[in-house]
Amino acid sequence: MGGMRAVQVLQPTGPADVRVVDVPEPAARAGQVLIEVHSVGVSFPDLLLSQGLYQLRPEPPFTLGVDVAGTVASADGGLAVGTRVAGVVPYGGAAELAVVPAAAVFTLPDDTSYDEGAALPMNYLTALFALQERGHVQAGETMLVHGAAGGVGTAALQVARALGVRTIAVASTEEKAAFAREAGADEAVLRDGFREEVAALTGGRGVDVVLDVVGGEVFTDSLRCLAEQGRLLVVGFASGQGIPEVKVNRLLLNNVDVRGVGWGAFTMSKPDYMQQQWRTLLPMLASGEVRPPIGATYDLADFGRALVEMADRRTLGKTVVHVR
Repeated sequence: MGGMRAVQVLQPTGPADVRVVDVPEPAARAGQVLIEVHSVGVSFPDLLLSQGLYQLRPEPPFTLGVDVAGTVASADGGLAVGTRVAGVVPYGGAAELAVVPAAAVFTLPDDTSYDEGAALPMNYLTALFALQERGHVQAGETMLVHGAAGGVGTAALQVARALGVRTIAVASTEEKAAFAREAGADEAVLRDGFREEVAALTGGRGVDVVLDVVGGEVFTDSLRCLAEQGRLLVVGFASGQGIPEVKVNRLLLNNVDVRGVGWGAFTMSKPDYMQQQWRTLLPMLASGEVRPPIGATYDLADFGRALVEMADRRTLGKTVVHVR
């Protein structure tokens, strides 16, 4: 067994203390695929894991990395060695070799780059799950997307476009609003005063769906933006302003819903679900409606620096780290 480089959390004291260390090479067991990693995505769970704030609490030292793309190094049946793939794991992907369950390994189309591949699994499958499974969005509906310049936000904009849904992006700065437009938003507005903007853009009707990865103080105004029978999809709380509270009388008065979106927990108990989702995503990739916007790229040694940028909310689209 040789050694390999891996990005590890030695103590969960934040992104500045993330280190690249030499660890033994892993081997794939039955039902697993060993991937020679070319690109690894940087994700919000990585940041929380490095701070010891995620719902998963692996015992340190452990390797970060949720989304990977590369080639199959060895697999138990199924995929041929050398096949270009993407994969997703709770953690452990940010290394020269990653072991991924076969159910979470997806063949990459030839014209999808490794960087794009590393931007796809978690964000785009979460977006598909949010919109179709939890939001029941229909063509012709209108959706508001918070954190629209980030990884999940841009994924949701593109999946919505493929599903025939009109999108209004909400972003904290002009630069982020422009990035969201570039990624596929029909309209983009600034977070300050977004409620009035949305009323103007929808002729006072409001939106059918709000996708909220931000939480905090935008939450109540998001509820107020919903049209009759609208759905607010709660994906996360990136604002760090704490978990918002819902006054349930507001739901009753306007006939609106608040729905939780927990893609990871849902897929864990359904072994073929992610593969079905990938099959839904492939035609969207082929048509060009889905094309993950890559914000910044880093070398493996700078994974910690990429997380600091994310903590400072400077990230646009998906940040990707190059392993080889």
